[in-house]
Amino acid sequence: MEQEKIGKFIAKRRKDLHFTQANLAKKLGITDRAVSKWENGKSIPDASLMLDLCQLLEINVN
Repeated sequence: MEQEKIGKFIAKRRKDLHFTQANLAKKLGITDRAVSKWENGKSIPDASLMLDLCQLLEINVN
């Protein structure tokens, strides 16, 4: 359930910022398939990507 919430949040922020899955993936050095899996609740981002992901999606982690 939490994976689905995380995925929906990532998708919303990505769309709000007018990124495609491919754009976001390229900026993170991953595949657009990985982004799709996050957004569909099939997986979550690796911890090593979190800081970059938050910066790209303009999410304050403080």
